[in-house]
Amino acid sequence: MRLFLALWSALWTLCLPLILLYLRRRGRKDAAYSQNVAERFGRYPQRLPGAVWVHAVSLGEMRSAVPLIRALLDRGETVVCTHFTPAGRRESTRVFGPDIAAGRLAAVWVPFELAWCFRGFFRAFRPKLGLVMEVEIWPRMVFAARDAGVPLFMCNAGYPSKSVARDARFPLRPAVMRGFAGALVKSQLQAGRFATVGVPNITVTGELRFDQPIPPAQVAAGQAARPLLAGPRRTLTFASVVEGEDALYLDAIQAALAAPDAPFVIYVPRKPERFDEVAALIAARGLRLMRRSTALDAALTLTAPQQADILLGDSLGEMYFYLAMADRVVTGGGFTPHGAHNIIEPLALARPVIVGPEIHTIEYPAAEAIAAGVCFHAQTPADLARALTPQGWPGPSQAGIAAFLAAHSGATARTMQALAPYHSR
Repeated sequence: MRLFLALWSALWTLCLPLILLYLRRRGRKDAAYSQNVAERFGRYPQRLPGAVWVHAVSLGEMRSAVPLIRALLDRGETVVCTHFTPAGRRESTRVFGPDIAAGRLAAVWVPFELAWCFRGFFRAFRPKLGLVMEVEIWPRMVFAARDAGVPLFMCNAGYPSKSVARDARFPLRPAVMRGFAGALVKSQLQAGRFATVGVPNITVTGELRFDQPIPPAQVAAGQAARPLLAGPRRTLTFASVVEGEDALYLDAIQAALAAPDAPFVIYVPRKPERFDEVAALIAARGLRLMRRSTALDAALTLTAPQQADILLGDSLGEMYFYLAMADRVVTGGGFTPHGAHNIIEPLALARPVIVGPEIHTIEYPAAEAIAAGVCFHAQTPADLARALTPQGWPGPSQAGIAAFLAAHSGATARTMQALAPYHSR
């Protein structure tokens, strides 16, 4: 492992100019990438000694961390959140702005994968405990924490079946995972998988996203906007659509719009840099389009009536607004090898959800949701087209979704209990 870490550090050192160039180029589309670069080298202007460290690489991980961070803050802890992408950092700032202003939470860039960068991070924050959301396996992070005496846990962790198969052929990643102080995992199945590669101190805590707070203002705005945007039409929301799926989804949407009971469609790309590109793809098909950025004001109120078939959700942090208008939701990613995204947010609003064939990224709770009948697993484009209609898939009752949610909530309390010996020090 020492030899590997030395080679890993050498590789990162050699690649630093390319990494900085990457950040600069990404900064042309999103200026945040090229801001506060000193933090990535372990130089932080603020100090928050004794904080609980939560690493949430991007938006999805940060959203899953929100209920846990809130519980930590309510217990009197201070928290430092590290991120790699602007989406994750912006979510920290949006949700925990008052706590940042009060000096109870810091949202910063994660250091580069170099020992001296992490030493700067540990000097600034001296965390009592580290939590890496989902499964982010960064060798230098893991062993720098161990060298600094910081117990580092995988949190809300899952071990996808594809990763298990890959790691059986290339066992380096399991060797890094054994460097964690432990793992707080989503299900008993996941616990067994982590145990087979020797991860110590495993506790089944469940899925934190079931405990995410629902923003009532967004839900109310969605309910108010729906009749103005959709009229009497059914509404379908395509959420977190990723590159490579647009053609398939737009084909299904065109077919649905050609039917006598044509729906109203809300289409939300996952990455903001794709907003203009997706708008052009929709317009090229001759579909009537409105954009959230021009059709609605900051309060999510329609500024002027428009005739449209599709609302493009070109905004960040407003997913519950788009979901609240839906009769059923398609969660993106499942028709690409990268895998489907979060299905819990639509279920939390009692919306039936549809996913593509690739669910290895959300194996829990997707398998359980499919078995419970609250999620439709579309294996083909034809399956998707059928599931978009009440005739093709009647969908579950709201009582059925409520029962599913009740059976899978409570992960925040279980996680806090598992961490009590560490965060109470």
